[in-house]
Amino acid sequence: MFYHRKELFYPVNVGTPDPQFGQFLLEQFGGATGELTAALQYWVQSFHVENPALRDMLQDIALEEFNHLEMVGKLITQHTAKLDQTKVYEAPLFKMKGIGPHFVDSQGSAWTATYINEGGNVVRDLRANIAAEGGARQTYEALLKCTKDKGTIDALTHLLTREITHTNMFMKALDAIGKLDDPMFGNVKPDDTVDVVFNLSQGEEGRGPWNEAPFDYIENPQPKGKIPASPANPDDEKIHLAAE
Repeated sequence: MFYHRKELFYPVNVGTPDPQFGQFLLEQFGGATGELTAALQYWVQSFHVENPALRDMLQDIALEEFNHLEMVGKLITQHTAKLDQTKVYEAPLFKMKGIGPHFVDSQGSAWTATYINEGGNVVRDLRANIAAEGGARQTYEALLKCTKDKGTIDALTHLLTREITHTNMFMKALDAIGKLDDPMFGNVKPDDTVDVVFNLSQGEEGRGPWNEAPFDYIENPQPKGKIPASPANPDDEKIHLAAE
């Protein structure tokens, strides 16, 4: 069950409308790192989770992301409110589709559910969520570099800040179940190569904790398998040429 309150979750007050910037904002409305993607991703993930506290956290953040989607939508609406006073090349998407938000990104590509990253395992999902929040934070930082409007900067800074908060919450959740820095999860035991790393980029070498002890570093890895047999395909034209 959902309720909607008409008051915004956080104030949105654009001082100087900029339709071109409004088109940039579409990235966070109908784009891969946008608020719709995050809201649906966390909401669907919550259906898979048995732990009631983790499920509640995912639902709380998902609903906050829906609030953020509304904020971005209002930002886009306010930035395109004076569209008739702008030149067509400054905001071509709004000239074609009308003012306000649309479920496309800043390049006009339609939103797709393939942006949603969920897989029915709470560890896998929480790690995917950390990456999602990082992508959104980076997009907001890029947007902030493109505007000087005080009201817009205030709203976007708040949205960027919440991405950091959510990242922290997901990290705390992983830590609570002992999976913050444990790469192994699931029910299948790994094979004996789990602690083996290979030097497969030749040239100037770089070493760090990712390829030092306790890892077994293989300086010159060699193939363990054989060259696979060629396929037998009677319809392949090469066979006929060879026969001739």
